[in-house]
Amino acid sequence: MENDTSIEGSSRWSFRTAMILAVAADAVQIFATPLFGVGALSPADDLLDVGVAAILIRLLGWHWEFLPAFAVELIPGVDLVPFWTLAVMSVYRKWRQQAAAEKESPREEPPFIEGEYKSL
Repeated sequence: MENDTSIEGSSRWSFRTAMILAVAADAVQIFATPLFGVGALSPADDLLDVGVAAILIRLLGWHWEFLPAFAVELIPGVDLVPFWTLAVMSVYRKWRQQAAAEKESPREEPPFIEGEYKSL
């Protein structure tokens, strides 16, 4: 049975929160298009994107996927594509691959140094 108080449990919570935030931000930008229609010239759009980027970095740490998502969100009309959601999904996919690789590779013992005492 997996202990949910582990670091992995904390990471799952962070990813879940980040995904909810990203989906919510993309939904607001898509469904409230009149407020965000002018792209980079809209202060509401800029504030939303800066806030989302800051919170995602706080939750998940810095990932390169966030930079293009932020830059593309400034282009008028292109912000109708859910780039925040795609960025969080990409970070989550990489995190899962890394976690699986760490589980598969057994812990290697440090190399034995000649002349060093090693108990059996």
